[in-house]
Amino acid sequence: MPEKKQTGTMTQVVKQSFPAVIDLSSQTITWLIEAIFLGQLSSLALAGVGIAQQFIILTFSVLLTFVVGSSIIIVRHLGAGDKWSANHVLGQAFLIGFLLSILIGLFWYFIVPLLMTLIKEEGNQARQYAVTYIRTVALFAPIIITNFICMGILRGVGDTLLTMTINLTVNILNLVLDVFLIFGLWIFPRLETFGAGLAVGIAQTVGLIITITFLRNHKSSLFLAMMEITQPRMATFKKLFKLGIPTTIEQLVWSMGQIILSFFAAQINVTALAAHQVLVRIQSVLSMINWGFSITGMTLVGKSIGAKNYKEALKSGHMVGRVSWINALVIGTLLFIFSKHVMSIFTGDVEVIQMGEDIMLLFVILQIPKAINTAYSGNLRGCADLNWLMWLAIGAVIINEVIGGFLLTFTFSMGLGGLWLIQILDESERLGLNIWRFNKGDWKKV
Repeated sequence: MPEKKQTGTMTQVVKQSFPAVIDLSSQTITWLIEAIFLGQLSSLALAGVGIAQQFIILTFSVLLTFVVGSSIIIVRHLGAGDKWSANHVLGQAFLIGFLLSILIGLFWYFIVPLLMTLIKEEGNQARQYAVTYIRTVALFAPIIITNFICMGILRGVGDTLLTMTINLTVNILNLVLDVFLIFGLWIFPRLETFGAGLAVGIAQTVGLIITITFLRNHKSSLFLAMMEITQPRMATFKKLFKLGIPTTIEQLVWSMGQIILSFFAAQINVTALAAHQVLVRIQSVLSMINWGFSITGMTLVGKSIGAKNYKEALKSGHMVGRVSWINALVIGTLLFIFSKHVMSIFTGDVEVIQMGEDIMLLFVILQIPKAINTAYSGNLRGCADLNWLMWLAIGAVIINEVIGGFLLTFTFSMGLGGLWLIQILDESERLGLNIWRFNKGDWKKV
């Protein structure tokens, strides 16, 4: 088979990565701005909705099973020039997502409020805010989850400019509705946390309409055929589960590792916990930027492998890693220069700001291996080397973040600095192993 035109150029990587970076970052920034709005109501409203959102984010981590599994299969088919098979997998993923969204909606509406009773607080007001928000969002679950899966697949196959346009529209609309519905401006009633949940539902409804319109009007790389939505095929379902489950486990294990590190921070003192949470919030935005490069790596490498062009797969993957490194260096430098101003955005506590400044150098150094490692993880997802990533994540969390984090923080008395130093060691170690794995080329047999 003749080789396809090479795509692993700097221009191609930047062209595909930065729309994904803006797309993914916009969602995290929207949550941050919404948190500021809710904080204007009360700290209890902010805390309650924050707890409810953790359950929603956890659900999305599970849904990565279908997004990643579908994207890997689809980019292989597109690389091989088989658009019919690619569209078939899209339709099946859409069907699975819609069916699951009904169950998830019921879970959000009935089960999550029961889990909220585990939260012990005087007056139960934060819990009431959380229940109001999650039950409102649950009414829109089929829309939110179906759109999440479709957007994830479109992003995964390289239609990042399209997904950026849709997500920016949805998130801007969400924030505008937040202003009117939370505070009751103009002709709208003051709905507070119910208004915040309603704003999410309305914005996501508009988003799904736009997404389906593009998928049906041949405006994207894929076409959503009604026949594929109405005819489930178990063979395709099994493929999606087989490829997606390792990624879901990887993400859940990573999330647990971050929770454990936050628990360690809480054991130091309240100031350390507050400073740690501020840095975690900043990291959440940076992680979305890194994920944009990861998606580009998965897409370019996966398409090259589908076309049997293994040299191009290696070239594209290494190029994504280089662009990610340059981006992280620029952002890290700016963070270090303006560290005090960045910390002040999130808190006015002088002690918290000072502690954050004290470890900002470690935080900045972390961004280099973390960004490159995220890019190479995307490369390996494009290679369908998912079991490797899963087991590596499990081992790293247990050895580095749990054991290593405890030793550096408490045994060697490094405090909060120990928590961020162990993350530098963790990301650097995994980066070296992932580069070795990618260069080794065992994925050609997958």
